[in-house]
Amino acid sequence: MNSIFNKIDIKEEQQINFVDVKHKEIENTEFLVNNKLIVNSEKGNLLDELKICLSDCEKFYFSVAFINFSGLQLLLDSFKELEEKGVKGKILTSTYLNFTEPKALERINKFKNIDLKVFVATNEMGFHTKAYIFENKDEYKIIIGSSNITQRALKRNVEWNVKVISKKDDSFTREVLEEYLSLWESTSIVDDEFINSYSNFLKELKKSQQNNNLDFSNYQLIKPNYMQQKAMDNLYRLRAAGEDKALVIAATGTGKTYMSAFDAISYKPKKLLFLAHREEILRSAEKTFKELVKNKDITTGLLAGTSKDLDADYLFSTIQSMNNNLGNFKSDEFEYMIIDEAHHASSSSYERVMEYFKPKFLLGMTATPERCDNGNIFDIFDNNVALELRLREALKLELVIPFHYFGISDIEGIDLSGVNTQDINEITKRLKVNERVDFIIDKMEFYGYDGEKRKGVGFCASIDHAQYMAAEFNKRGIKSVCLSADNSVDERQYYIKKLEADEEELEVIFTVDIFNEGVDIPSINLVLMLRPTNSPIIFIQQLGRGLRTHKEKSFLTVLDFIGNHKKVFLIAIALNGARYYDKDSLKVAVATQFGNIPGCTNIQMDRIAQERILEQLTEENFNSMRYLKEEYLEFKMMNSGKTPYLLMDYIKYDGAPDPLRFLSKEKTYIGFVAKMENDDVLKKLLEEEVFLKILKELSAKLPIKRVYEYSIIKYLLSNEKISLMQAKNEILKYIDGVDDDSIKHAFQCLNQNYYDSAQVKNNVKRFELNGDLLSSTWEFKTVVHNEKYRIYIEDVINYALIRYEKEFESKYYGVPFFKLYEQYQMIDAALLSNYTKIHSSFRGSGLITNGNEYFIFVDLHKEEDIKESINYKDKFIDSKYFQWQSPNSTSQSSERGKNIIFNKERGINLHIFVRKYKQIDGASEPYIYIGKGDVIEYEGEKPITVKIKLKNEMPTDKYIEFIKKV
Repeated sequence: MNSIFNKIDIKEEQQINFVDVKHKEIENTEFLVNNKLIVNSEKGNLLDELKICLSDCEKFYFSVAFINFSGLQLLLDSFKELEEKGVKGKILTSTYLNFTEPKALERINKFKNIDLKVFVATNEMGFHTKAYIFENKDEYKIIIGSSNITQRALKRNVEWNVKVISKKDDSFTREVLEEYLSLWESTSIVDDEFINSYSNFLKELKKSQQNNNLDFSNYQLIKPNYMQQKAMDNLYRLRAAGEDKALVIAATGTGKTYMSAFDAISYKPKKLLFLAHREEILRSAEKTFKELVKNKDITTGLLAGTSKDLDADYLFSTIQSMNNNLGNFKSDEFEYMIIDEAHHASSSSYERVMEYFKPKFLLGMTATPERCDNGNIFDIFDNNVALELRLREALKLELVIPFHYFGISDIEGIDLSGVNTQDINEITKRLKVNERVDFIIDKMEFYGYDGEKRKGVGFCASIDHAQYMAAEFNKRGIKSVCLSADNSVDERQYYIKKLEADEEELEVIFTVDIFNEGVDIPSINLVLMLRPTNSPIIFIQQLGRGLRTHKEKSFLTVLDFIGNHKKVFLIAIALNGARYYDKDSLKVAVATQFGNIPGCTNIQMDRIAQERILEQLTEENFNSMRYLKEEYLEFKMMNSGKTPYLLMDYIKYDGAPDPLRFLSKEKTYIGFVAKMENDDVLKKLLEEEVFLKILKELSAKLPIKRVYEYSIIKYLLSNEKISLMQAKNEILKYIDGVDDDSIKHAFQCLNQNYYDSAQVKNNVKRFELNGDLLSSTWEFKTVVHNEKYRIYIEDVINYALIRYEKEFESKYYGVPFFKLYEQYQMIDAALLSNYTKIHSSFRGSGLITNGNEYFIFVDLHKEEDIKESINYKDKFIDSKYFQWQSPNSTSQSSERGKNIIFNKERGINLHIFVRKYKQIDGASEPYIYIGKGDVIEYEGEKPITVKIKLKNEMPTDKYIEFIKKV
């Protein structure tokens, strides 16, 4: 095959315009105007640099050894803009190591403004250049380093690239351009014949490599990944504290089955039962366990269909078969029991089996807790969530593939501005436009996809819309089908197999029902968002359909057609991925194209879509009753139309609204629900004064910042008293360590030792402290022993503890108990530093002290400056240094002044908390803890202005969020 390439004639090419550089004499010229080391990190990446350089260049010249479509796709919009402006470029690449993809070459050749050549490497002559040259009016920007055009090289890999800005008439520019021209003139132009030959050669090479590959799988040591190890550590901690069941929530394809196998093997049960509702799940699970126990003298077997391996040490059974064979097993037959797809665990078939068996440990695993058949999945597993790994964490850990998201402004003829997002019929009517179909296909062709065959899923507004899209695509030669809940399981599986098969013509499935388990296709390489986004939950679920890892793809292409409906800004909430956010952080994320998204994932929106979202975010008041009501009702609809009476209902969904914002209106969550639903039963319940006071007090402390108090309260729901030792055991279910002084402080807080007189008057005495023993009061016992009250008290406690785990995980932070970049209120510093005076005194001042712990609270924008600029006395100097002014009364000669300016020498810890704005949309903003710092410079009197060196350099995304105004 190599001979084909050798026959291609080298054609003469027009030379680069050197602006007569070649003929100028350079005498003692300083050619380095500027230089910069570019690495892929949280501070930026090569992709960003290339986009910036391309945006303002007059010509560009690339010479890179490898070009993959994964990297090229990220530059397509930049190349398109240059084509429209008439800016020309040359790209030189190679066949070295056969790494360049023919698909990438084909795509580059479609640009009229780009000339492409391919250096045909041989055994004697390789090609390994990585150079990006940008010609501007007065200078050249030249980037030379290690990165090829692949998604990992541009965004993720450890790469070093140096950018040099040099004058047009210097020797460095001349040498680089002469070398480039020399390579260009000695290399072949790329035509269709070359690409076809190269493509066929790679296909043959791939076949021969597959045939010659040796299987070393039996010799590979399989180890837990980060997620699996984290889950196992948490499971071990829960069991050590006496718990006998737990739930693991993790996205599909992240390795839950391997995790359960690792944990079970570590537990060493004599017999194990693995339950699932489908035989194919069981067979896959048994295969996984077999890999890990092959040298451990453990037998595995199936109880499904015609298989009845009842004596196997590790038995894998369908729930149907187990129901039919319960009589063959003793109730304590299995020490360790696993329920896969645990959201089915509340169904009657599972209940019967779970009530019968009494394992020493029960593990549930699910990717979709929201699909619980009945009841509450968290209650089934005693609210012990060993791990919750949602989409953003899975992306960060590379447990799912990255996605390339393109937010595309819909065509002008689609007007949804005045349409209610719930009016599906009207939305469908307005989306069924032939011109829009052509536009969608045009964008599909422009951005492409990863892999040999397009395997797409298009999410539509209705079945009618999906049927229309399938019909129109078929008319245009793109084989498509509409699938919905109306289709049988067999029909769905039939078309899914056709989509996945490379030899079949089916390319796109259009669907509406994202909840059915049938539409789960690992090889999907294209997702089309064709309906208005009116729920971040739905958006994330749709996106997740394509993120399963698969050997034929390295990334997912997502095309989102963004219209002008009134809820466009919800896209920003969904893409942002943060559970808890404010308007300003969302605006910064949109303005920076979500630069903090982890890994090789890339998000970019066109200018119109970006401006539309920013405008809506600016105008929307997230704390208005109108918005909160809409958000609540939208979530209720997602919750199968059932009233979400509990805070725990929101834990089930990735992308759910933060229910604590509802508390700001009514002080309790059920108070808000009672108002939304006009629920007389709830209103009557809230008339009970003791219950209401207890519920308000517990709700007011959400989200909790240390786990001690609420883990103790949870124990006291079922026990009358608790000792320090018992309290320690309860606390260690949630964190890795705790000191005795903090437990005593927690007892004192629960005893209301540090309440002011108003707090004592307005709250019920719930606990009594006698020595080292904390007991429930009669009032507290009366409320929690009444089921109609207890359910809501328990809900607040469970929500507090599970949300705590999401935000803090299990790390012990010592005293004071602060986590970097977490949100805090002033009064939290009193609790978390074991302050032994009235805690409400920790308010209203920019500097609060507790012994050697100094807590500095800073508002970057003072109230009078909110619409102006940042107050320049308190400010970030850069990501490593912060400038702060002490209170006006502080002099350098005072003891407090000396403690500040000589803090390091005097052993004073300066803890710094910063917030950008005091309020947003009428609600107080929390402070962000940016860590400790030491004063290195100071000046002035009353106040003293100090320069503080931060112990921890600010992460780029956090720093930008603080300093950027949108």
